[in-house]
Amino acid sequence: MAVYDDSRHTTRRQFTVFSPGVVSDLTWAEEARMPQTFSDVACTVCGCVCDDLRLTFSGDRLTNAERACHLAQPWFNALANSPQPPAATVKGRPVSFDTAVQHAADILKASRSPLVWGLSRSSTAGQKAAVLLAERLGANVDTTASVCHGPSIMAIQQVGESTCSLGEVRNRADMVIFWGADPVKSHPRHFERYSVDAPGLFLPLGRADRHVVVVDSEETETSRLADTFLKIRPDSDFDVIWLVRQLLRDIEPSNIPDVGLTHDELRNFAGQLKSCRYGAVFFGLGLAQRGFRHANVEALLRLVKDLNDYTRFTARRLRIPGDVTGADAVLCWLTGFPFAVNFTRGYPRYNPGEYTANDLLEHREVDACVLVGSESCRDLSARARRMLTTIPIIALDYPHITPAVQATVQFRTAVYGIHAPGTAYRMDEVPIPLKQLVPSEYPTDDHVLAAILGRL
Repeated sequence: MAVYDDSRHTTRRQFTVFSPGVVSDLTWAEEARMPQTFSDVACTVCGCVCDDLRLTFSGDRLTNAERACHLAQPWFNALANSPQPPAATVKGRPVSFDTAVQHAADILKASRSPLVWGLSRSSTAGQKAAVLLAERLGANVDTTASVCHGPSIMAIQQVGESTCSLGEVRNRADMVIFWGADPVKSHPRHFERYSVDAPGLFLPLGRADRHVVVVDSEETETSRLADTFLKIRPDSDFDVIWLVRQLLRDIEPSNIPDVGLTHDELRNFAGQLKSCRYGAVFFGLGLAQRGFRHANVEALLRLVKDLNDYTRFTARRLRIPGDVTGADAVLCWLTGFPFAVNFTRGYPRYNPGEYTANDLLEHREVDACVLVGSESCRDLSARARRMLTTIPIIALDYPHITPAVQATVQFRTAVYGIHAPGTAYRMDEVPIPLKQLVPSEYPTDDHVLAAILGRL
């Protein structure tokens, strides 16, 4: 039975440990440093949002991350060794939170064309607060989708999408295609958890029950593990897809362009697509950001639609940032549009190419910027990044992440899924709960953005 000494004059308490008669005498500080292990923790480093990690903490310091992949391990190592920077700085000088909030509000009050960008490393609450701030400012708000799978979203808006959850792929897909993607590098546990190696309800042998095809213009780590590698000429994806669509309908092309594949290889590929029980194609930036971009994706989605006349086939984007899918979802349910939204007229307008962050910055149409996760700036063009150096920036970054820009006002925020609860959306739009594991003195994204909104 535990015996507690809880007097005001001591910081020591006694309690029985493991067996009667064995008493441990620990201070509160000593008990706080005892290791704690948390199971089924979600990781938001990439779009897989693997939710089976085991994290061990000593006090509030991370000491071990089990099942972390080669992308997640450096992220968790940085978190474990973070020097705990100040919660708020103005021009590099530590200040109180209220002072930083007021300075940020003053910048935004003086701005005539602000931009709110990033959002993909936040959580639902932070993303919602960012959109509400943009609406109040009459600003442009954009996510990292505009420099990632924005063309895919535009294609889906044009022709729709035959899709599924990752769980359905795991349980049913006996043919898995990776088109313009290298998940072994970009999503290291995708094979293990969802698509290739994982045993499923109707695929009990996992890898042995599946045929894996990679279509790409160059050899990759993923192609080396595939059953079939179709090496096509660079930027010939559209032609290949259109030829396969013809062959599916037994229409012989009158003229086959040089796409890097022979007629027999194309015909065999079309036959494999028709003969599988359940097919799933995962496509990446090698399709969405090259050649005809959104037209490539539109062609692939039309091919998948055609295949459903013969078998069950689905398509899925391989989303890269951890919660870019959640950012799309939050923007959609608040504005009706997934990215590139403009509030200057008091209501949301949507126009990729005009209201996307990279284009606005390149055209010098922004005079202040709120970055929710400044690491996303590395995906901008050099011209856009140069523009950022000429305007005031308000940046929100996790304490263990090195900011990608020199911000005028820099906030350090609590990590969702470590220091604060939240929600992240996996690449298949499935919401994954994020748990608070240890406390933090840092505010969350939504707290910072709501505080700025309150000063406007």
